[in-house]
Amino acid sequence: MSKPLKQIHLAAHFPGVNNTTVWSDPKAGSHIEFSSFVHFAKTAERAKFDFLFLAEGLRLREQGGKIYDLDVVGRPDTFTVLTALAAVTEHLGLTGTINSTFNEPYEVARQFASLDHLSGGRSAWNVVTSWDAFTGENFRRGGFLPQDERYSRAKEFLATVHELFDSWRGDEIVADQATGTFLSDAKAGAFVHQGQHFDIHGRFNVPRSPQGRPVIFQAGDSDEGREFAAHSADAIFSRYAALDTGQAFYKDVKSRLAKYGRRNDQLLILPAASFVLGDTDAEAEEIAHEVRRQQVSGATALKHLEWVWNRDLSGYDPDGPLPDVDPLPGEHTVSRGRAQVRMYRDPLATAREWRELAAANNWSIRDLVIETGNRQNFIGSPTTVAKTINEYVQADASDGFILVPHITPGGLDEFADKVVPLLQEQGVFRTEYEGTTLRDHLGLAHPDDVRDERAAS
Repeated sequence: MSKPLKQIHLAAHFPGVNNTTVWSDPKAGSHIEFSSFVHFAKTAERAKFDFLFLAEGLRLREQGGKIYDLDVVGRPDTFTVLTALAAVTEHLGLTGTINSTFNEPYEVARQFASLDHLSGGRSAWNVVTSWDAFTGENFRRGGFLPQDERYSRAKEFLATVHELFDSWRGDEIVADQATGTFLSDAKAGAFVHQGQHFDIHGRFNVPRSPQGRPVIFQAGDSDEGREFAAHSADAIFSRYAALDTGQAFYKDVKSRLAKYGRRNDQLLILPAASFVLGDTDAEAEEIAHEVRRQQVSGATALKHLEWVWNRDLSGYDPDGPLPDVDPLPGEHTVSRGRAQVRMYRDPLATAREWRELAAANNWSIRDLVIETGNRQNFIGSPTTVAKTINEYVQADASDGFILVPHITPGGLDEFADKVVPLLQEQGVFRTEYEGTTLRDHLGLAHPDDVRDERAAS
């Protein structure tokens, strides 16, 4: 018997605050005006996507002691944007990244419960931890927590937020006008939490929302992050969009679920993925080449190389050979507030590898940065891209993709108009929304049903 086709999940990542975005392109618009968010969200909803995703930047990045001014910087507050989008969309899920290191459980629970009510059950929270003291300088708590304690705090933070959500059963409000009785339970919202990181008690003032709890996303790739996702998340935002690495990540994370009493379908794997479309595969390759050169100017290439070399390279020619000096080992001090620097654990080894690649391919500094850091995931005609996405999902490299276009706000339009219909023809993507909540779109059970299932087993 053949394996039934998996249904593909698609989401849209509003780009910005990174060099994926080609903000200098004539077609690019504002990353802060509400009209851009509206255009992007309505395109995603027209294409029947599961949700829109907003990342978060809590401090302007710096390099060499100055604000990094080559990428898009700055973004309105996540909750403000998502709440406003709830008013101009009807079905699209609304996912926001909110940090568990610098916030408090009560305020985050209240904000997400409110968003879930106002959107009719379409909210989701991407739980992240902070990794650097530089960002922490903007907050009272600072960046003092080591990695294991950050995840310890995040795990307790999420458990505490769940306790607040669950302090309302959902049947307390009777609003009987004849008797003047509003609540059937005077203890509604009462909570007490005492733990290592939080000691709070009181009354949660937002009644149980349509989803019971917002959908929980997690984006960490460390062993602690994968374990946290297996224990607590509904979906994981992965960076492994290639077939082989995607399959390895998928297998590893899914294999961790059973020890927490969870099934494979209770955690979705959704990598971020960029794309370039053309009328033919050859044309798409040409466009992709040009996009990569727009994303990585000569100045940008030198800045990227500094993340590894940890020294000022402004005197080098980006169209010339790699520096003959070695990286400065130790803590990264040239680039601050950029998570990518953590990818280069051994800068001396990375430099050796890159020199070998550059010599073998006759690459300049700019060529090297383009080829090693900014290749799009899906390149081709709409037919090719639709076929590849479906193959990856059916091969368990992912459960779908969170698409990151390089143009804002119109970069998703062509995918919606040309690729989505092909996936629908293949029977692997919805033609209409079949439910009202984000949990419905993602095929995730309501928390109350999961609780009842566990109690019965």
